[in-house]
Amino acid sequence: SCCRVCVWAYKYPIDIGQAHIDCHVISYNYVSSHSPIGRQLNRSSNRPVMASDGSERVKLNVGGKIFETNSSTIRSTCPDSLLAALSAPTSHGSIPVFIDRDPEIFSVILNLLRTGRLPANSSGVFSKRELLDEALYYGVESLLRSAMLPPPLLGFDASLVSTIAPAADGVPSAFTATAGDAFLWIAHGGQVSVYDWSLSHAGTVRTHLSDITSICRVWAEAAAIGSGSASGLHFYDLSGGRYIGSTHWTDPEDPRIHKARVAAVVDSASGVFASFDCLHRENSVVQIDKSTLQVAAVIGQQSGSSAKTTVPEKLRWIPANGLLVGSAVQRGVFGCSGYIRIWDPRSRSIVWETSEPGSGRSSRFGDALADVDVDTEDSILFKVCSKSGDLGMADIRKLGEDPWVYVSDENHGAFKVADGDRSGGYSVVHCYRKQVLAARGGALEVWSGVKEKTIRRRNFVDKEEDSKRGMISKIEAGGDRLFVSREFMEGVEVWETCNFSGIIPVE
Repeated sequence: SCCRVCVWAYKYPIDIGQAHIDCHVISYNYVSSHSPIGRQLNRSSNRPVMASDGSERVKLNVGGKIFETNSSTIRSTCPDSLLAALSAPTSHGSIPVFIDRDPEIFSVILNLLRTGRLPANSSGVFSKRELLDEALYYGVESLLRSAMLPPPLLGFDASLVSTIAPAADGVPSAFTATAGDAFLWIAHGGQVSVYDWSLSHAGTVRTHLSDITSICRVWAEAAAIGSGSASGLHFYDLSGGRYIGSTHWTDPEDPRIHKARVAAVVDSASGVFASFDCLHRENSVVQIDKSTLQVAAVIGQQSGSSAKTTVPEKLRWIPANGLLVGSAVQRGVFGCSGYIRIWDPRSRSIVWETSEPGSGRSSRFGDALADVDVDTEDSILFKVCSKSGDLGMADIRKLGEDPWVYVSDENHGAFKVADGDRSGGYSVVHCYRKQVLAARGGALEVWSGVKEKTIRRRNFVDKEEDSKRGMISKIEAGGDRLFVSREFMEGVEVWETCNFSGIIPVE
C-alpha cells in the first residue's frame, strides 16, 4: 500500500495509466507489488516498472563526484549488491543517488566492475584493507577477491611478494596454510595470529601455552595446537579467542605414558591424528574424535629407543586411500637416518614401512632420506636424498621392498655441491598441485612435471641473493601461495606467481 500522504494514498484511481503519469512516486517508490495499483502497473504494457535493456546510463554521486556507467556493467557482475539496487531505475529516477563514501576508492571499484581487474596503480595508492572495506560496503567483495587472489602457483615462476610478520614475537614457531582458502595462521610464542585471504591481519589469540610447535586447522575457525614443552593437544576457536578443550594420551595400566607432548598433527574427515611423545620416549599416533575431543584409537605405539622407533615428526593424510603417512628424520654429524611408515586407521595396522640408511649392499647407502611428503592427488610418495639431491618417487598403490624410482637432474647448473648457501643436504620438502618444492640450505627449488611426459625437471624458485637470508625451516602452500619460514628469522615469506607471467610461444 502507498505510504505517501497525497490523494493517491487514499483513493485508488480508476484509470491506472493516468496514475503512473501523475504520480511517479506511487509507481516507483511507494506501491507494493501486491497492492491493486502495483498489480495493475506490473501488468501495464506501456510502462513496465523494471524493464531495461541494460544499456541505459546510471549516474551515482559518490562523495560529491558524479560517476556514470551502464546499468549492465553493475547488474551483470554483482546483481545482488548495493550498487545494483541503487542503479535500478525504480530507486531514484533521474536524480543521481548520493553515496557518502570516498570517490577515489569508488573509481577503483568501478574499474573493477568494468574490467574484472584492479588498476595497476591501485596497490600503491590504497591498502588492501581500504579496498576490502569499500568492497564490503558496496557488496562486491567476491569480485574483489577474485581480482586480488594470485593466479595458479608455478614454482619456477614464483617471486617473493611480501613477508608477514606478527607485531610481537615475530619469529614463527609453526604455521599452517594448507586449507585452500588462502588464510594463513601463524603461531609465535604462545600466540596465534590469523591472516585472511588478502593477508590482512584478522586477529591474534593468546593461548595458555608458552610456546607452540604444532598447529593444524581442524574447523573453519578452530585450530589444534601442541607444544614441545607442555602436554596435550589443545583446541582453540580463533574467531572469538575461546578455549574449546584438550586431549591427552594416557594409559592407566602403563605409568610411563604420562604428560605426553604433541610432535605432529593432521586433520582428516575421520578425525584428528596427532603423534604423542612421552618423557620416557614412549610414543604413538592417536586418533581423536572431533565431536567429543576424546581418544578414539591408539595407533602404532612404540618404545622410541632407536631412530627407527622415534615419534613421527610429520603426518600426512591421504583421503583417496584412507591411509596415514608418518615419518621421522634424525640428523647428525654422520648424516641422516629415519623411517617412513603407513598405517590403515581402520585396522590400526601398518600397511608399509621402510627405514634408512638401508643395508650396506644398497646403492643408496649413505644417501638417506632428508624429508618426505605425499602428493595426495596422485597418491605418490616423495622423498629427497640428503646428499645427492635426487628425488625419490613411489606409487603408494604399488609399494614393495624397494619401490623407489629416483629422478636426478643432469643440469649441473641446477645443483652444485660447493655452491655456498645453495650447498648441503636437503632439509624440507612439500608437494603442491603436482609440484615438489624442496629446500636445500637457504635455497628453494621446485621439481615440476613436463606436460604429457613422465619426467620431472628441477629449477630454482629463488634468486641467489634470496638464499642468503637464512636456512629454510618450513614450506607450505595453499590458495596458490607459497609460504616459507627461515630459522631464527622473523615473519613468513609469501611467494606468488605474477599475474602478468605466462609462456610466450615461439614460432
